[in-house]
Amino acid sequence: MSDVSGLNSRFGIADQLVFNEIPGGLIVAEITNKLAAARIALQGAHVLTWAPKGHKPVIWLSEAAKFAPGKSIRGGAPVCWPWFGAHPEQSSFPAHGYARTVPWEIIDARALGNGATSIALRLKESDATRAFWPHATPIECHITVGTDLEIELITRNQGSAPVTVGEALHTYFAVSDIREVQILGLADCTYFDKVDNGARKKQAGAVSFSGETDRVYLNTAADCLIVDPTLRRRIRIAKRGSQSTVVWNPWVEKAEKMGDLGQNGYLKMVCVESANALDNVVSLPAGQEHRLWVSYSVEPQS
Repeated sequence: MSDVSGLNSRFGIADQLVFNEIPGGLIVAEITNKLAAARIALQGAHVLTWAPKGHKPVIWLSEAAKFAPGKSIRGGAPVCWPWFGAHPEQSSFPAHGYARTVPWEIIDARALGNGATSIALRLKESDATRAFWPHATPIECHITVGTDLEIELITRNQGSAPVTVGEALHTYFAVSDIREVQILGLADCTYFDKVDNGARKKQAGAVSFSGETDRVYLNTAADCLIVDPTLRRRIRIAKRGSQSTVVWNPWVEKAEKMGDLGQNGYLKMVCVESANALDNVVSLPAGQEHRLWVSYSVEPQS
């Protein structure tokens, strides 16, 4: 059941959750409760926006984002799965997998006792998805919208052999000015520097930005903090089931070539992605499941 009226009849929650079709033909779950507001596209199980009550938006969505079936959306929290980056063997396959550009279906929605709202989605498999990924590995995305935003990816291996999965929540966070922002929590980590031909380096102190940045930090399960002195806030990124953290900002030249970041959009966002990539891809035995969980929250900065 994917039509809006059917979704509202089955899963809508009075004064909290309503489904609407937006220009471009995508269906979006719109959540507004006493704690926060968020929008989630059913295509890709893609969180588009989230703002806790009393705060400016935390999740950044490009003003020039395009919304169309089968096309990736610039901003929000795209689901990269079942591989991260280029496919290891098939260069013609879509970068970061196909999960973010295919339909997902709602399997549950409920109002929680603390005032938050939860929604659960499952990727709809098809001949097209099986052409990319023939393995029996259903995936669900569980999202809880409240004072914190929680997202959990659950991959189950229902096949008879192990599979290797790469994944990330490619989340775009809203900042005042990337040139003033620092990221804490990655000091002394080894990272793979995509801007420097994949050189492996060690992070010294906080991460700051003065040009294109595209790094995969390896073997780290630590919380990260996005410190934004102008907005006087820190965004905390906590995670479980993730051993990589990806930090990305395209900077001006690449942003102009991309065409959907908006006017100086690169100044207003930074991606801090909870991932399992490169050395940290997940080997999932038959009959087992893997959970990648994140929690985003806002802390004041004096």
